Amino acid sequence: MSNKVAIIGAGPAGLSAAYLLGKAGISTTIFEQDKQYVGGISRTENYKGYYFDIGGHRFFSKSKEVEDFWTEILQDDLLERPRSSRIYYNHTFFEYPLVALEALKKLGLWQSFLCVASYLKAKLFPVKNPQNVEDWVSNQFGKKLYSIFFKTYTEKVWGISCKDISADWAAQRIKGLSLSSAIKNALIKPSYANKEKVIKTLIDSFRYPKKGPGMMWETCRDKCLQLGVKVKMNAEVIGLNFNDNLWQVVMKNEQFDEKFTYVLSSASIKNIVPNILPSVNKVAKEAALQLRYRDFLTVVLICKDKDSFTDNWIYIHDPSVKVGRIQNFKSWSPYMVPDESMACYGLEYFCFEGDGMWQKNNDDLIDLATNEMHQIGLLNKENVVEGYVVRQPKAYPVYDKNYKEKVQLVRDGLKPYKGLYLIGRNGMHKYNNQDHSMMTAMFAAKNIIAGKELYDVWKVNQDAEYQEEGERGVNEGGRLIPIVQN
Repeated sequence: MSNKVAIIGAGPAGLSAAYLLGKAGISTTIFEQDKQYVGGISRTENYKGYYFDIGGHRFFSKSKEVEDFWTEILQDDLLERPRSSRIYYNHTFFEYPLVALEALKKLGLWQSFLCVASYLKAKLFPVKNPQNVEDWVSNQFGKKLYSIFFKTYTEKVWGISCKDISADWAAQRIKGLSLSSAIKNALIKPSYANKEKVIKTLIDSFRYPKKGPGMMWETCRDKCLQLGVKVKMNAEVIGLNFNDNLWQVVMKNEQFDEKFTYVLSSASIKNIVPNILPSVNKVAKEAALQLRYRDFLTVVLICKDKDSFTDNWIYIHDPSVKVGRIQNFKSWSPYMVPDESMACYGLEYFCFEGDGMWQKNNDDLIDLATNEMHQIGLLNKENVVEGYVVRQPKAYPVYDKNYKEKVQLVRDGLKPYKGLYLIGRNGMHKYNNQDHSMMTAMFAAKNIIAGKELYDVWKVNQDAEYQEEGERGVNEGGRLIPIVQN
């Protein structure tokens, strides 16, 4: 039979692959469990004409191929937007990424002295071979700065101690920085000859679809349909059958008998791998089941625009409130808010699916968000007109101490299953940005089109580059980069 491809998930990874496969004339079917939206965690939801992200997504990549893909899909509907964000800590707002001299000034003379002394101690007596986030970050910045600008927010995001988060996470998100280099570079901001040298976290502007990232993926879906790609919505995949080198997709509410030569899965490893028949080996199955995920919910507040702020988002490091990050959707794009006299904010609460925060009713969550915005000083409660709640399961793969070994056991267990590619964030259990997810899928599609393995999708690094190399320094512009998610 000629090649047929099944894609599980209509997020950035799945739709990127589908678009390339459709252009190549390869029969492709996407299975998306959502009834309405495509884009996965990069979707944009719409409530009464107000558009909002599920997490906030900047469109910036070091990969020209990814940037060209975005341009080809959305063309003139991509805006160039200024980047603006801050950190809220101890009733004070700090620029983000942190400008070293400003941060030390706002912390005060004594706290600044303790930060520098702590940093010097870390340089003289570092933790040898750091295995967790606390030790890794303390080595780079000292224990004091770690406790102020890293610990609270990181533990709020992940719900576990920094001692239980793999050092891989810190090395991935804050590569090569130290306090001394940040202060040194604060005096002279380096210029960049080309985009490839720009550090993603330090960019001053980015592209953004007029009505949110979902606009990109809805347009991509429409273009896929025009190319003959089939898109099945409300199609939750609960298993895969592999027989005679062909795949059959098992859905929750529908029988689907078509056979496929390839499957590209962006669904979570934990959900898919244990439900492959014939079963993967016991070790791989147990490893898949032990992988963990962090969930979150967004409380959207529609308000009178009387206390507006210009940030795209604000990271909330203060432990006195539960909110972790606040989005300002009007600052992402004015087209997200239909009435100029109104504002729309999204408060993100990190939780585990089924815990107390996740189970709160929507009215209580809206009240909590309203009170915390008032407490932080970002709005007056009487200006809130309406609220809306979105819950997002499996938003972030957890980098616990043993995650890497578990993923490798899964990969080893899948070797006998020809034609199966794991792609994207949850499909590979890699907490990277959408350009990385896209690139893994695009390389899988290129392999299928070529009929041979040109690329190993696992060699795509966090900057959507196909290479294996040591970590590069990113101590640019005199700024420290706390561990925060995109």
